[in-house]
Amino acid sequence: MAYQEHTRDAQALTARCAVVTLSDTRTPDTDKSGKRIRELLESEGHAVGRYHVIPDEPTALHALLTELLADAQLDAVITNGGTGISRRDTTIEVVEQHLEQTLPGFGELFRMLSFQQIGSGAMLSRAIGGVSRGKLVFALPGSTAAVELAVTKLILPELKHLLRELHK
Repeated sequence: MAYQEHTRDAQALTARCAVVTLSDTRTPDTDKSGKRIRELLESEGHAVGRYHVIPDEPTALHALLTELLADAQLDAVITNGGTGISRRDTTIEVVEQHLEQTLPGFGELFRMLSFQQIGSGAMLSRAIGGVSRGKLVFALPGSTAAVELAVTKLILPELKHLLRELHK
């Protein structure tokens, strides 16, 4: 089956998503990146059923991911924040513990697109995607420009197709 037919077959699907912002300083009122992810998903007809702002703490993320991945009402979890290389950036290590399958192309393409926008600083991002417990998981950087890039150029164009593949 041609790629176009594959994706056309998935057009009726709607993703039920959770958005998680990891930050020691943001609140739901000041979280521009989490808000932007929610706006972009909802503008394409997807639902955001869960939204959390939590501290950049590995134990807090591990507990929340465990809960979200057990939620039968969710299809995808998108995190933002904690993907760099500072001492506090532990999101990737926690998310990787939960992944059963990785989507290496997601991180590779994200960094390629980021390079076009910000240059060599793109190499500092450790953004990843994968599958856990039948759900899509994406870990994005915390900047609003980065989440907009990842969601508009990578996640939204393939979200329905990815869901179709998971539900086969």
